[in-house]
Formats: sequence, C-alpha cells, structure tokens
Amino acid sequence: MNRRTAFLLPVLGVVLACQTSAPASTPPGPEFLVSAQTRALSLPFADAVRAGDFLFVSGQIGTVPSNDQLVPGGIGPEARQALENIRAILERYGSSMDAVVKCTVFLADIREGAAFNAVYRGYFPAHLPARSAFGGNELALGARVEIECAAYAPAAHP
Repeated sequence: MNRRTAFLLPVLGVVLACQTSAPASTPPGPEFLVSAQTRALSLPFADAVRAGDFLFVSGQIGTVPSNDQLVPGGIGPEARQALENIRAILERYGSSMDAVVKCTVFLADIREGAAFNAVYRGYFPAHLPARSAFGGNELALGARVEIECAAYAPAAHP
C-alpha cells in the first residue's frame, strides 16, 4: 500500500460513516397557540405563535380578556391592560416580560407617547426591548394603543 492509499482509506471511511449516519432531525414548524378565551370570543388570530425559541404575541389592546371590552380611562389604563394581557400570554406559553426582545406599539394619537411611556417603562425595569412606535388612526374597538411583541421562550428540547 502506498502513502496516498494509506491516507485516503481513513478519509473514505469517515465520509462513508457520515453518509450512513442517521439524518439530522428536522425542527418542528411554527406552533399556533390559541387559548380557550380567544376561541370563545371567536377572534380571528392566535394569541401567539411559537417559532423555534421565540414567541410572537399578537397585538393586544386594553381589553378585559373575559369580555373583550376596553377598560375605561384612556391611554394609561389601556396601556396597562394591554401589557397585562401580553404578560398573561407570555406566562401561559412559557416566557415572561423579562424575555421580551422587541415591541411594536401603535398609538391612536402619537401625542400620547409620553403618557404611554410612563406606563411602559414600569413593565421593563431590568431591560428595555427594541421598539418601534407608530401613530395611527382607528385601532380596533376604538383603542388608544395596541402592542405586539416577540419574546425569547426556549422550546423544550429532547
């Protein structure tokens, strides 16, 4: 056996071993998470979608989850309720406000941004997620604010 053959035989063995090993497992696709409350209200969206190690929470407005009515009082109470709705969804599906990495905020009146921020900061005392904010008109149910977010939520791995 010459030197070239002596070198190539172990390399060929490694290549063949790699070809006959079990295929890598395919990660699961997105998981659409819908609570009983969302089903009962016949809302046309999931509470959240798990994709890999992230949860993407649908936009939340300041409604009481049990009856889908806006809380009274304007931007402050609505912002607080929307953020509480987000907290409940995150905790239901294995995450928390501490794991939020991105928020998108829609304000019916961008001039209410300072009042919104006063509430928002209280929900992120340890960190501030990346964020975008937009002024819009006519949010669902006449809401003053809608918030969607993405949070880290490691899926259980075998």
